Amino acid sequence: MSEDQLKTFLEKVQTETSLQEKLTAASDADAEVVIAKEVGMMISTGVLKNAQCSVITKEVLMV
Repeated sequence: MSEDQLKTFLEKVQTETSLQEKLTAASDADAEVVIAKEVGMMISTGVLKNAQCSVITKEVLMV
């Protein structure tokens, strides 16, 4: 799985309310990966966790 697929998935999430709801209800990164696979993305938990860390780091630096 490439970061390009992750970006594509995140773009889908921004435009699809149903995906947003599913991800909000997801209990962990593994559940989020299953949701991504349901829409045709091959995202690993490692890439997902790395992206989450990047977002958190950016949020902390902006404060």
